[in-house]
Amino acid sequence: MLKTLELAYGPQTAVVWMNRPDVRNALDGRMIEELTEAFAMLAGNADVQAIVLAAYGRAFCVGADLVWMQDCGSDTAQHEAGARAMAAMLDTVYRCPKPVIARVQGPCMGGGMGLAAACDIAVAARHAVFGQPETRLGLVPELVAPYVMRAIGPRAARRWLLTGETFGAAEAWRLGLVHDLCEPDELDPRINAMLGSFMLAHPDAVRDTKAMVQEFAYQAIDPQDCARRLAARQASAAGREGITAFLEKRSPDWAPELPGEPDEP
Repeated sequence: MLKTLELAYGPQTAVVWMNRPDVRNALDGRMIEELTEAFAMLAGNADVQAIVLAAYGRAFCVGADLVWMQDCGSDTAQHEAGARAMAAMLDTVYRCPKPVIARVQGPCMGGGMGLAAACDIAVAARHAVFGQPETRLGLVPELVAPYVMRAIGPRAARRWLLTGETFGAAEAWRLGLVHDLCEPDELDPRINAMLGSFMLAHPDAVRDTKAMVQEFAYQAIDPQDCARRLAARQASAAGREGITAFLEKRSPDWAPELPGEPDEP
Protein backbone atom coordinates (compact mmCIF):
# COMPACT_ATOMS: atom_id res chain seq x y z
CA MET A 1 0.00 0.00 0.00
CA LEU A 2 1.36 3.41 -1.02
CA LYS A 3 2.11 5.77 1.86
CA THR A 4 3.77 8.71 0.11
CA LEU A 5 2.22 8.61 -3.36
CA GLU A 6 -1.14 8.42 -5.07
CA LEU A 7 -1.67 6.97 -8.53
CA ALA A 8 -4.47 8.19 -10.76
CA TYR A 9 -5.34 6.79 -14.16
CA GLY A 10 -6.95 8.35 -17.21
CA PRO A 11 -7.38 7.16 -20.78
CA GLN A 12 -3.97 5.66 -21.61
CA THR A 13 -2.31 7.90 -19.02
CA ALA A 14 -1.23 7.80 -15.38
CA VAL A 15 -0.47 10.53 -12.87
CA VAL A 16 1.99 9.85 -10.05
CA TRP A 17 1.15 12.28 -7.24
CA MET A 18 3.84 12.90 -4.62
CA ASN A 19 1.89 13.16 -1.39
CA ARG A 20 3.97 14.51 1.49
CA PRO A 21 2.73 18.10 1.39
CA ASP A 22 3.41 18.67 5.09
CA VAL A 23 7.17 18.44 4.38
CA ARG A 24 6.89 19.96 0.89
CA ASN A 25 7.25 16.51 -0.69
CA ALA A 26 10.79 16.01 0.61
CA LEU A 27 12.24 12.67 -0.44
CA ASP A 28 12.72 10.15 2.35
CA GLY A 29 13.52 6.45 2.05
CA ARG A 30 9.88 5.38 1.72
CA MET A 31 9.05 7.93 -0.95
CA ILE A 32 12.17 7.11 -2.94
CA GLU A 33 11.29 3.42 -2.85
CA GLU A 34 7.68 4.04 -3.84
CA LEU A 35 8.63 6.33 -6.75
CA THR A 36 11.04 3.70 -8.06
CA GLU A 37 8.43 0.96 -7.78
CA ALA A 38 5.67 3.09 -9.30
CA PHE A 39 7.67 4.04 -12.38
CA ALA A 40 8.95 0.49 -12.85
CA MET A 41 5.36 -0.77 -12.68
CA LEU A 42 4.03 1.86 -15.09
CA ALA A 43 6.88 1.18 -17.50
CA GLY A 44 5.51 -2.34 -17.94
CA ASN A 45 1.83 -1.35 -18.09
CA ALA A 46 0.69 -1.68 -21.70
CA ASP A 47 -2.43 0.39 -20.98
CA VAL A 48 -0.36 3.48 -20.08
CA GLN A 49 1.19 5.50 -22.89
CA ALA A 50 2.28 8.58 -20.96
CA ILE A 51 2.96 9.52 -17.32
CA VAL A 52 2.67 12.78 -15.39
CA LEU A 53 4.73 13.36 -12.24
CA ALA A 54 2.83 15.79 -10.02
CA ALA A 55 2.69 16.82 -6.38
CA TYR A 56 0.12 17.83 -3.79
CA GLY A 57 0.60 21.01 -1.81
CA ARG A 58 2.40 24.21 -2.62
CA ALA A 59 5.77 22.62 -3.45
CA PHE A 60 6.68 20.18 -6.21
CA CYS A 61 9.61 18.70 -4.27
CA VAL A 62 12.27 20.39 -2.15
CA GLY A 63 14.80 17.55 -2.42
CA ALA A 64 16.00 15.03 0.12
CA ASP A 65 14.43 14.99 3.56
CA LEU A 66 17.25 16.39 5.69
CA VAL A 67 15.89 14.85 8.89
CA TRP A 68 16.07 11.45 7.18
CA MET A 69 19.65 12.20 6.11
CA GLN A 70 20.64 13.50 9.53
CA ASP A 71 19.44 10.29 11.17
CA CYS A 72 22.22 8.47 9.31
CA GLY A 73 24.81 10.52 11.23
CA SER A 74 28.37 9.63 10.25
CA ASP A 75 27.46 6.11 9.13
CA THR A 76 28.73 6.06 5.56
CA ALA A 77 27.04 2.72 4.85
CA GLN A 78 23.62 4.12 5.70
CA HIS A 79 24.23 7.23 3.61
CA GLU A 80 25.39 5.08 0.71
CA ALA A 81 22.28 2.87 0.91
CA GLY A 82 20.08 5.95 0.76
CA ALA A 83 22.11 7.51 -2.04
CA ARG A 84 22.01 4.29 -4.05
CA ALA A 85 18.24 4.18 -3.66
CA MET A 86 17.88 7.77 -4.84
CA ALA A 87 20.25 7.14 -7.75
CA ALA A 88 18.15 4.16 -8.79
CA MET A 89 14.97 6.26 -8.52
CA LEU A 90 16.29 9.00 -10.81
CA ASP A 91 17.59 6.42 -13.26
CA THR A 92 14.22 4.62 -13.29
CA VAL A 93 12.38 7.86 -14.10
CA TYR A 94 14.94 8.86 -16.72
CA ARG A 95 14.95 5.47 -18.44
CA CYS A 96 11.19 4.90 -18.26
CA PRO A 97 10.19 3.92 -21.82
CA LYS A 98 7.02 6.02 -21.58
CA PRO A 99 7.17 9.81 -21.95
CA VAL A 100 7.13 11.51 -18.55
CA ILE A 101 5.88 15.06 -17.95
CA ALA A 102 6.77 16.94 -14.76
CA ARG A 103 3.94 19.17 -13.48
CA VAL A 104 5.86 21.77 -11.46
CA GLN A 105 3.39 23.87 -9.49
CA GLY A 106 5.80 25.27 -6.88
CA PRO A 107 9.32 25.09 -5.40
CA CYS A 108 11.49 22.52 -7.19
CA MET A 109 14.79 22.20 -5.36
CA GLY A 110 17.70 19.76 -5.03
CA GLY A 111 16.51 16.25 -5.77
CA GLY A 112 13.18 17.70 -6.90
CA MET A 113 14.98 19.62 -9.63
CA GLY A 114 16.78 16.39 -10.47
CA LEU A 115 13.41 14.66 -10.86
CA ALA A 116 12.14 17.41 -13.16
CA ALA A 117 15.34 17.18 -15.23
CA ALA A 118 15.01 13.40 -15.45
CA CYS A 119 11.53 13.77 -16.95
CA ASP A 120 11.18 14.22 -20.71
CA ILE A 121 9.10 17.38 -20.48
CA ALA A 122 8.54 19.91 -17.69
CA VAL A 123 5.66 22.37 -17.47
CA ALA A 124 5.86 24.93 -14.67
CA ALA A 125 3.69 27.54 -13.04
CA ARG A 126 5.10 31.04 -13.45
CA HIS A 127 5.73 31.44 -9.72
CA ALA A 128 7.72 28.18 -9.37
CA VAL A 129 11.30 28.47 -8.17
CA PHE A 130 14.27 26.19 -8.77
CA GLY A 131 17.68 25.64 -7.23
CA GLN A 132 20.48 23.29 -6.20
CA PRO A 133 21.49 24.42 -2.69
CA GLU A 134 23.81 21.50 -1.94
CA THR A 135 27.01 23.55 -1.78
CA ARG A 136 25.41 25.70 0.93
CA LEU A 137 24.89 22.53 2.96
CA GLY A 138 28.46 21.32 2.50
CA LEU A 139 27.34 18.77 -0.07
CA VAL A 140 27.93 18.13 -3.75
CA PRO A 141 24.95 17.44 -6.08
CA GLU A 142 26.43 14.16 -7.30
CA LEU A 143 23.15 12.44 -8.13
CA VAL A 144 21.22 15.20 -9.86
CA ALA A 145 24.08 16.95 -11.69
CA PRO A 146 24.17 14.53 -14.66
CA TYR A 147 20.46 15.07 -15.33
CA VAL A 148 20.60 18.82 -14.77
CA MET A 149 23.62 19.17 -17.08
CA ARG A 150 21.81 17.19 -19.76
CA ALA A 151 18.85 19.52 -19.42
CA ILE A 152 20.63 22.90 -19.36
CA GLY A 153 24.21 22.20 -20.47
CA PRO A 154 27.44 22.26 -18.45
CA ARG A 155 28.09 25.99 -18.82
CA ALA A 156 24.77 27.04 -17.28
CA ALA A 157 25.01 24.22 -14.75
CA ARG A 158 28.27 25.66 -13.40
CA ARG A 159 26.51 28.87 -12.39
CA TRP A 160 23.59 27.29 -10.59
CA LEU A 161 25.30 24.20 -9.13
CA LEU A 162 28.28 26.13 -7.76
CA THR A 163 26.46 29.07 -6.18
CA GLY A 164 23.43 27.28 -4.78
CA GLU A 165 21.27 30.25 -5.82
CA THR A 166 17.57 29.92 -6.55
CA PHE A 167 16.07 31.08 -9.82
CA GLY A 168 12.60 31.59 -11.18
CA ALA A 169 10.52 29.75 -13.72
CA ALA A 170 11.30 32.26 -16.46
CA GLU A 171 15.03 31.52 -16.08
CA ALA A 172 14.29 27.78 -15.99
CA TRP A 173 12.45 28.19 -19.29
CA ARG A 174 15.31 30.22 -20.79
CA LEU A 175 17.79 27.52 -19.78
CA GLY A 176 15.67 24.73 -21.25
CA LEU A 177 14.94 23.03 -17.94
CA VAL A 178 11.26 23.90 -18.39
CA HIS A 179 9.51 23.60 -21.75
CA ASP A 180 6.38 25.59 -21.03
CA LEU A 181 5.26 28.24 -18.53
CA CYS A 182 1.71 29.08 -17.56
CA GLU A 183 -0.52 30.37 -14.81
CA PRO A 184 -1.25 27.79 -12.08
CA ASP A 185 -4.81 27.20 -13.27
CA GLU A 186 -3.53 26.50 -16.78
CA LEU A 187 -1.18 23.69 -15.77
CA ASP A 188 -3.64 20.85 -16.26
CA PRO A 189 -5.05 22.08 -19.60
CA ARG A 190 -1.50 22.51 -20.97
CA ILE A 191 -0.47 19.06 -19.82
CA ASN A 192 -3.68 17.47 -21.07
CA ALA A 193 -2.98 18.95 -24.49
CA MET A 194 0.48 17.36 -24.46
CA LEU A 195 -0.98 14.05 -23.39
CA GLY A 196 -3.40 14.30 -26.30
CA SER A 197 -0.45 14.75 -28.65
CA PHE A 198 1.11 11.54 -27.36
CA MET A 199 -2.13 9.72 -28.08
CA LEU A 200 -1.62 10.60 -31.75
CA ALA A 201 1.75 8.83 -31.81
CA HIS A 202 2.38 5.10 -31.87
CA PRO A 203 3.52 4.04 -28.37
CA ASP A 204 6.30 1.85 -29.77
CA ALA A 205 7.55 4.71 -31.92
CA VAL A 206 7.56 7.06 -28.93
CA ARG A 207 9.40 4.46 -26.84
CA ASP A 208 12.03 3.85 -29.52
CA THR A 209 12.46 7.55 -30.23
CA LYS A 210 13.10 8.26 -26.55
CA ALA A 211 15.66 5.44 -26.42
CA MET A 212 17.29 6.78 -29.59
CA VAL A 213 17.70 10.28 -28.17
CA GLN A 214 19.24 8.93 -24.99
CA GLU A 215 21.58 6.66 -26.90
CA PHE A 216 22.76 9.17 -29.49
CA ALA A 217 23.02 12.33 -27.43
CA TYR A 218 24.81 11.33 -24.23
CA GLN A 219 27.24 9.00 -22.64
CA ALA A 220 25.86 6.57 -20.11
CA ILE A 221 25.34 7.74 -16.52
CA ASP A 222 26.78 5.51 -13.81
CA PRO A 223 24.26 6.16 -11.00
CA GLN A 224 25.95 3.86 -8.50
CA ASP A 225 29.28 5.64 -8.81
CA CYS A 226 27.47 8.93 -8.22
CA ALA A 227 25.79 7.40 -5.18
CA ARG A 228 29.10 6.29 -3.64
CA ARG A 229 30.60 9.75 -3.92
CA LEU A 230 27.49 11.47 -2.61
CA ALA A 231 27.30 9.14 0.40
CA ALA A 232 30.85 10.01 1.40
CA ARG A 233 30.03 13.71 1.24
CA GLN A 234 26.82 13.30 3.26
CA ALA A 235 28.72 11.46 6.00
CA SER A 236 31.53 14.03 6.10
CA ALA A 237 31.92 16.63 8.82
CA ALA A 238 31.02 19.43 6.43
CA GLY A 239 27.95 17.62 5.17
CA ARG A 240 26.69 16.89 8.66
CA GLU A 241 27.35 20.45 9.77
CA GLY A 242 25.46 21.86 6.80
CA ILE A 243 22.43 19.68 7.43
CA THR A 244 22.46 20.35 11.17
CA ALA A 245 22.78 24.11 10.63
CA PHE A 246 19.84 24.11 8.27
CA LEU A 247 17.65 22.17 10.66
CA GLU A 248 18.69 24.48 13.50
CA LYS A 249 17.91 27.51 11.32
CA ARG A 250 21.42 28.95 11.53
CA SER A 251 24.28 29.47 9.13
CA PRO A 252 26.86 26.64 8.90
CA ASP A 253 30.22 27.28 10.51
CA TRP A 254 31.91 28.24 7.23
CA ALA A 255 29.33 30.91 6.34
CA PRO A 256 28.61 34.32 7.88
CA GLU A 257 25.46 34.72 9.93
CA LEU A 258 22.81 36.38 7.80
CA PRO A 259 19.48 37.87 8.84
CA GLY A 260 16.52 35.54 8.39
CA GLU A 261 16.43 31.84 7.78
CA PRO A 262 18.85 30.11 5.37
CA ASP A 263 17.55 29.20 1.93
CA GLU A 264 15.55 25.99 2.04
CA PRO A 265 16.43 23.11 -0.31
